[in-house]
Amino acid sequence: MLSWRHKTFEELSNVELYELIKLRNEVFVVEQDCVYQDADGKDLQSTHLLGYDGNDLAAYVRIVPEGVSYAGYCSIGRVVVSPNHRRKEYGKAVMEKGIEICKATYKEQIKISAQCYLEKFYTELGFEVISEQYLEDDIPHYAMLFKG
Repeated sequence: MLSWRHKTFEELSNVELYELIKLRNEVFVVEQDCVYQDADGKDLQSTHLLGYDGNDLAAYVRIVPEGVSYAGYCSIGRVVVSPNHRRKEYGKAVMEKGIEICKATYKEQIKISAQCYLEKFYTELGFEVISEQYLEDDIPHYAMLFKG
């Protein structure tokens, strides 16, 4: 069972910020072997959902307000589960909580840029593919809308 912390950038403690950056880099840069600019300027305007298993940051998403990533849509991004906590359905849990926060906070629909290999995962959560495949940081992606 995860315990949740949902905070603005300004509310994050130094330790929480370090933990989320460390986790994002561990998975997106090292594990996926993808050199990209993680500090893209969106963190400052977003809220951050951190899921803890005990004292370990196990899952994380960034909730991006309308107009920052997409005009007319809020977004959920940087979806990540710690390698030490996989196969516990934490990815599903953090996305469900992120969707709940988006629906309660924003009137806009939710649009995401999803890695293609995770299409089934996002479809099962209520998202629908709305684009052809495209490359983002040399990784195949689809644009998807929440229809849930």
